[in-house]
Amino acid sequence: MGKDIQIQHIRYFITIVVLTLVFTGRTSMVTAQGDGPRFYWKGLSGINAVPVIGYSKSGNANPTDPAHIVNPGSEFTATLALAGYAKMFSLFNRAAMASVLVPVGRIAGTVNVDGLDVSQTARGFGDPMLQLGINVIGPKALKGIPDLLRYKPGFSLDIIASLAIPIGEYDHESQINLGQNRWYGRIGAPIVWQLGKWVPGKRTTLELLPAVWFFSDNNDFVGQKMETKPMFQVEGHLTRDFMERLWGSADVVWYTGGAATIDTLEAGSLNNIGIGATIGYQINDNLQLTVAYISTINDPDPEDLKMDGFTVKLIYGWHKLIEGINRLGE
Repeated sequence: MGKDIQIQHIRYFITIVVLTLVFTGRTSMVTAQGDGPRFYWKGLSGINAVPVIGYSKSGNANPTDPAHIVNPGSEFTATLALAGYAKMFSLFNRAAMASVLVPVGRIAGTVNVDGLDVSQTARGFGDPMLQLGINVIGPKALKGIPDLLRYKPGFSLDIIASLAIPIGEYDHESQINLGQNRWYGRIGAPIVWQLGKWVPGKRTTLELLPAVWFFSDNNDFVGQKMETKPMFQVEGHLTRDFMERLWGSADVVWYTGGAATIDTLEAGSLNNIGIGATIGYQINDNLQLTVAYISTINDPDPEDLKMDGFTVKLIYGWHKLIEGINRLGE
């Protein structure tokens, strides 16, 4: 009887600590929403995660283009599903994560072409995104239960690199596409700052992600060449546990730069802010649900980025240690 109770306590502890962290292994898709809260919490080395993400977004820029190039007077609506795989591991005794995510779905919109409004639609697969990140300041890689027992993020700083491979669906005669027909990626430095005690049900964090996006040229954008300058992004989250399995976050993201030139016509740079909220719930040992909404706020002018979106993420995670504990409990 005592052994069964002990196993239950161990199993519960592993579930709360490891599986709260396992979902930090989810991968990101570049949208006006950013990566999302608790993305860069650290998990046990060897964790695997498979995210399935649904997006519904609308605005005056293509939601799948990370440059968010505004087309004044245009309207875009995107319904996307994304799936991928992420793996957490130890690299030079530091926590690291590699991931890949592939989008598929539909974008429809009305764009201005030579003074005329033209309706266009794109369907299919977008550009897959690869990402590699490694922690440089903070706790060392979590390799076993003793590391988990001692884990507190304190102040944590990572370095990440993302790269999109331009193999998605692309029609050079259309301004609306899921694929971007160019290489693009980013360098970022995610920060997680623990506020107060690290107790399940009471955890609070302040999280920041400054990043710079880089874009190669699109040499066939409706028969023209499109160049895009680097774009700077800052994403912030204040997260708080409501209960051991339920948490929420207040979210903000700021974009600046990223001016595009199409032949000799130059579009304006971004200087836009989006705010929103996220709710996350751990359904069981392997499954977590996250729901989020975000919208731009400083967008009164036609040249300003206007974007709002609703996101649902269902993430399945597993680790051989967790599965072993579950079998022992059974």
